[in-house]
Amino acid sequence: MKLSDFVAPEAIIADLHASTKEAAIREIVEKLAEAGYIPRKDEEKVVQAIMQRERLGSTGIGHGVALPHTRHASVKKPVAGIGISQEGVDFDAIDGEPVYIVFLVVSPIDRPGDHLRALDRASRQLRSEMFRRFLRQARTVQDILELLEEADAEEFAS
Repeated sequence: MKLSDFVAPEAIIADLHASTKEAAIREIVEKLAEAGYIPRKDEEKVVQAIMQRERLGSTGIGHGVALPHTRHASVKKPVAGIGISQEGVDFDAIDGEPVYIVFLVVSPIDRPGDHLRALDRASRQLRSEMFRRFLRQARTVQDILELLEEADAEEFAS
């Protein structure tokens, strides 16, 4: 599975304004809904499902990265949005540091394998220090899209 298979270009935010975990999740889910990937009527339900997952344990995985995710009946295939924060978001990350890259994934309930593949693909890329650095330096959606294309063509070395 490639990043381009599930990252929604319309839900890439090069300058995430949120300063809290819930606000960051809402900002990205709103973009997914605006672009039609999530029905508007289900937007709040998706946010709540992700927040419920966060209560089980933060998806702030360290190194300035969070990978919030959920499975929800409102989507037919895995879809993701990305938010890049210049200021950092308090995400209760495992290393106690602010999060600058929020990579949010929503997958159908009935396709757990696709959900795991999307999370695996995203987390594999996000483990790369070079990939994280380039994402944080990206200033436009186009910069981020080009980086994702490069990642799909050839994974970054760790």
